[in-house]
Amino acid sequence: MKYIIILGDGMADEPLAELGGRTPLEYAEIPNMDRIAREGRCGMLRTVPGGFEPGSDVANLSILGYDPRTSYTGRGPLEAASMGIDLRDGEMAYRCNLVAIRDGVMEDFNAGHISSAEGAELLRSLSAALGDVRVHPGISYRNLMVVPRARGAVTTPPHDIVGQPVKEFLPRGDDAGLLLDCMERAREIFADHPVNRRRLDEGKTAAPDIWPWSGGKRPSIAPFREKYGLAGGVISAVDLLAGIARLAGMEVIHVPGATGFIDTDYEAKARYAVDALDRLDFVYMHVEAPDEAGHMGSVEEKVRAIERLDEAIGIVLDRPDTTVAVLPDHPTPIRCKTHTAEPVPFAVLGKGRDDVAAFSEREAKGGSFGLLQAPEFLSMLFSP
Repeated sequence: MKYIIILGDGMADEPLAELGGRTPLEYAEIPNMDRIAREGRCGMLRTVPGGFEPGSDVANLSILGYDPRTSYTGRGPLEAASMGIDLRDGEMAYRCNLVAIRDGVMEDFNAGHISSAEGAELLRSLSAALGDVRVHPGISYRNLMVVPRARGAVTTPPHDIVGQPVKEFLPRGDDAGLLLDCMERAREIFADHPVNRRRLDEGKTAAPDIWPWSGGKRPSIAPFREKYGLAGGVISAVDLLAGIARLAGMEVIHVPGATGFIDTDYEAKARYAVDALDRLDFVYMHVEAPDEAGHMGSVEEKVRAIERLDEAIGIVLDRPDTTVAVLPDHPTPIRCKTHTAEPVPFAVLGKGRDDVAAFSEREAKGGSFGLLQAPEFLSMLFSP
């Protein structure tokens, strides 16, 4: 038996008046997800333990069976692993977004989805001014900052405070002074940078600021094969997921056309997932697009992302002898444009059948799996 999880990041939501009181999952045309629910079994999954922020880092670790209470130190070190950065003793990696802060307000947490090449050019200019603090370009606005002799800081994800004054959310704690100094140096260097001048001339959002957050030291994560006795792989265009995979000794499967945004190639991801099952036992296919649409507050884009993901799922369902699960990692409601910690719906084809007729938040509550804790999910999926 082979296994695949199709993870629609942030796919869960709340009933919306503009959709007639339905959620995007209920409104979207999703015949393949509905088939998994109708011919399989459903339930709800708590992916964020109490006391944790509802981030994709915590939620995806949980779904893969790694309890955040023992394996999570921060988002930064997970992304560092993806980028091949080996953190030394005493070093801490922070996620470092390129953002736009205007008049003290977080205007844009991703600087208009700045390109990776433009982001790298900005960070090269900044690097020389930061001394022994290292910045590493990533994908688009998602970059990394490595701080030596670090002790930590209390930080806030920038996507949680869009439209709000940033004063109350600036870093606090032991590393705060250093982080604030780096932010000020970035603002000075980026103010008249050629990249930002070009972007403004083209009518795009500039990237005048950096925002460091979710720092941590290298975590301890058990190898996936030792934990489950299976060979696993991860498909994602997001450094976070690739980092988890590398730390767990899973194969990172690169897919041309995967962007980590709403324009990603959904069908290519599905084709690569099916092909990977010829050599692997388990594939975790992560799609970021619904989450990005949720952060944008766009009902139309979220429905479209869900429907395009559903079309790609048809490719996976054609593969025989494969247990297929579909779920989000957390809700990203249109209402608040950020993550929440409510349990998410899941459906599994290949583990029996119940009476659920369609895949949605409301329908899954009546599923025969009931409410599960995420670190138990793969053990259930892999059980005979």
